[in-house]
Amino acid sequence: MTSNLPDPMIPTPFVVQRVKRETSDTYTLDLKRPEEAANFAFAPGQFNMLYAFGAGEAPISISGDPARAETLVHTVRDVGNVTRAICRLKKGEVLGVRGPFGVPWPVAQLAGQDVLIIAGGLGLAPLRPALYHILNQRGEYGNVEVIYGARTPKDLLYRKELERWRGRFDLRVHVTVDASEGDWRGNVGVVTKIIARARFDPPTTTALVCGPGVMMRFTIQELMSQGLKPEQIYVSMERNMKCGVGLCGHCQWGPFFVCKDGPVFRYDRVQTWFERREV
Repeated sequence: MTSNLPDPMIPTPFVVQRVKRETSDTYTLDLKRPEEAANFAFAPGQFNMLYAFGAGEAPISISGDPARAETLVHTVRDVGNVTRAICRLKKGEVLGVRGPFGVPWPVAQLAGQDVLIIAGGLGLAPLRPALYHILNQRGEYGNVEVIYGARTPKDLLYRKELERWRGRFDLRVHVTVDASEGDWRGNVGVVTKIIARARFDPPTTTALVCGPGVMMRFTIQELMSQGLKPEQIYVSMERNMKCGVGLCGHCQWGPFFVCKDGPVFRYDRVQTWFERREV
């Protein structure tokens, strides 16, 4: 999918409405849609190129509700000069936006199926819009299970929202951490240990997976051992995207350009390349 902003190569100014600190190095920004972007809409799993004036541009997944596109939401980790500048923005300041770009999660195609949403670390951010969509249309889906892992309890994103989700009768949420600390009484261990506890019927289940590369590799192995086929698994990839429209080549991954052929891929399409760590 291509951008629906006025010009896909020129950033449109969005005004920061709110900046919320999620963890020690991760922030969620709510951006107000300007009049010139009145037709802005996105699908779960797409990303924007965010331009911090004076610092540069970075690809960031959209993490808000697709049904509420008047507010654009991004969760950003401070890992470099551009993302640091984005995270330091204040209410009322301006951030340039290009997008949305990329292939989304196939949520509309999953009606009637069981759905596994499996996230590691910051990977919950690009999966959150897919869960919003499913919950907005909850009657169209079978069992829905969310499995989310982080390094420590302090690294968990959207903690209040996780509690609300866990309180729903039509959704099962499993949260685990690699290392316990403080008064944590939840699961301790990697996400793959939780998959066997999930309720799903393998022949009619689709898994949406996003997280660090190692986490995704072991998650895919466990899903396949539980009976899922490669074509029942979707992954979201992170690459060094620069243009967003497949022109610059920075995000080339084998025969694919992640910005336009992804970032969401059905696993059977990329299985060969996914297993080559040097690519």
